[in-house]
Amino acid sequence: QVQLVESGGGLVQAGGSLRLSCAASGRTFSSYAMGWFRQYPGKEREFVGAISWSGGSTYYTHSVKGRFTISRDNAKNTVYLQMNSLKPEDTDVYYCAAGTGSIYYGANYAYWGQGTQVTVSS
Repeated sequence: QVQLVESGGGLVQAGGSLRLSCAASGRTFSSYAMGWFRQYPGKEREFVGAISWSGGSTYYTHSVKGRFTISRDNAKNTVYLQMNSLKPEDTDVYYCAAGTGSIYYGANYAYWGQGTQVTVSS
């Protein structure tokens, strides 16, 4: 069982940066791949990116590649989403999730956080 809590969301101007954190409880955190997703009210949830259990591999959706970076600190049971060059279209609720399987072929994300709001003003 893993419980996830996101933090770090807020309001930022276009071109700015935010770093989201996702703190996990449970001693098995380091065995899970971690993903970041986002969802705008009324729209489908969108995959943002993921990081392997070791942190050695990352994968991003095309729209954020080069702007967003995912990292993790297994000693702190925390995964991060560094977001740079933010655009108004990045405005969403951002969720982290813990899962098993390949980050490239759709890991099975069984545990989800409650989400944190990111708003990018133009």
